[in-house]
Amino acid sequence: MDWQTSEDTVPSAPITEADARLLRARPPATGAWRDGDPAGDRRFASLGSFRTEGGRELPSIRLAYETWGTLSPQRDNAVLVLHALTGDSHVRGPAGPGHATAGWWEDIIGPGSAIDTDEWFVVAANILGGCQGSTGPASIAPDGYEWGPRFPHLTVRDQVEAQARLADALGIQVWAAVVGGSMGGMHALEWAIGHADRVDRLAVLCSPPTTTADQVALNSVQLEAIRMDPRFAGGEYYDAADGEGPHRGLALARRMALLNYRSPTELNQRFGRSWQSDKDPLREGGRYAVESYLDFHGNKFTRRFDANAYLTLVEAMNSHDVGRGRGGIEDALAQVTARTLVLGIDSDRLFPVDGQRRISRGIRSTIDDDTVVLSSDFGHDGFLIETEAVGHHLRRLLEG
Repeated sequence: MDWQTSEDTVPSAPITEADARLLRARPPATGAWRDGDPAGDRRFASLGSFRTEGGRELPSIRLAYETWGTLSPQRDNAVLVLHALTGDSHVRGPAGPGHATAGWWEDIIGPGSAIDTDEWFVVAANILGGCQGSTGPASIAPDGYEWGPRFPHLTVRDQVEAQARLADALGIQVWAAVVGGSMGGMHALEWAIGHADRVDRLAVLCSPPTTTADQVALNSVQLEAIRMDPRFAGGEYYDAADGEGPHRGLALARRMALLNYRSPTELNQRFGRSWQSDKDPLREGGRYAVESYLDFHGNKFTRRFDANAYLTLVEAMNSHDVGRGRGGIEDALAQVTARTLVLGIDSDRLFPVDGQRRISRGIRSTIDDDTVVLSSDFGHDGFLIETEAVGHHLRRLLEG
């Protein structure tokens, strides 16, 4: 099972033969979806020229998106679902041509599920700067070459403005709900503040009101791991003569990130001090099982992501601060008018619960007038894994 964060929710899950074949093959220079690849369930919205907060101009942008359910004649049943850092628009549906992984929230979205597609029209888009069909560094620039390192710096607010254009293109003036976790929660908050009149209900899952210095520091070492890979070549790796890209650096960045997505309790209970091979790590140079777990998922990640896109999106996360230019965090949160679910995981070491509590204190109308805190050993990934509990609270939000 391949999630947008750690991608493996089953303890000690065996490697499938399909995974083994995938990892035996030489990785491509980039794992980005490219024009000419199977579209799968993606649709595409061309949204014209775009000027970033930093003043850079993109002559045209496109967002890849998917939908489930039926938009009502009144256009009042639309729910926007926003993905985390390395996610995409494929929230529901099998892996297959065009989709390297199965839907990342299958148990939350669908007929009869917490976000019931018999009732709600669900939209999920790959964010601007991503690499699964939306305009990003792996996209072709007007000169016929990939944007690569020339792609402009983006902020979370830039990405939300692109999403607002998508809503306009779909004829959706007001979202019945905007739901996001992790980086998607940053986008959801920005929607509810910058476009308060367009959001009726809001769900912010495992996300902070601002990216802290500690979180920027954790991000910085991941970015440096990519940049230090000789095959990164300053971001100009798409046409490498040998077809090789910065796989080692990107895989290492992913391994670092995974340590923030899971809790010490879960890793210790799951792996202990077991080793992966017949060789004893203490005597024969063998490997501990947790090392092999990180290696596997780091290497698998390079098959579905792009190194330049990873840099672009992590730097966008670093820009997140709802109080910037709004008089501070509390003044910004006071602008939210949507009925809100704020949910955190007690073992989350990436975005600890104190950030979610600050959001709850600043918003006028939250479920139970407080943060919903789930107890889970899965850490930050809990919002993707604890689907029964998360779904229960999403139902409460949508039915209220």
